[in-house]
Amino acid sequence: MKQLLQEISKCTVCEPHLEFGARPVLTAHKKSKIVIVGQAPGLIVHKSGIPWGDKSGDNLRNWMQVDKETFYDPEQIALIPMGFCYPGKGRSGDLPPRKECAPLWHEKLLTLMPEVKLTILIGKYSQVHYLGNSVKVTLTETVRCFDEYLPDYFVLPHPSPRNNIWQAKNEWFGKQVIPEFQRRIKEALA
Repeated sequence: MKQLLQEISKCTVCEPHLEFGARPVLTAHKKSKIVIVGQAPGLIVHKSGIPWGDKSGDNLRNWMQVDKETFYDPEQIALIPMGFCYPGKGRSGDLPPRKECAPLWHEKLLTLMPEVKLTILIGKYSQVHYLGNSVKVTLTETVRCFDEYLPDYFVLPHPSPRNNIWQAKNEWFGKQVIPEFQRRIKEALA
């Protein structure tokens, strides 16, 4: 695993397309129990090199009910985005994750993590990649049907503060999905 992570840290496959250059941001360990597959690092994370080291990460840890120590312990939780580097700014937020990373690295990483009990798929990009044709027409419907993907995958919207409006419109998320999510996290970390 250490060798693979070193190889990934030196990856420059997408560099010509990255305004701020390549800086792969992820964590993983051969003993990881949970894998969180997010989208791509934002600019704050790109600058710090700390995965989920922003307000979205604060929200995610709150949803999970885990402290930073547990969250950043790769023997507990692997943090593997669909695109490892900051893709840059688009018209309405960050650009989508680069398409090269997941096919190039994910299977190699996951093969080296035999103790994973739960994979969390955050946002449309990871859900389409891992669930294929079983995703619903909208992200909202995919999340509403979260139990169809258990026990292997737990699907979530992105925990960005921008999604607070979505959460307010979809009260079922906080009432039905989050309690089950917290239960599954506790179970996987036990």
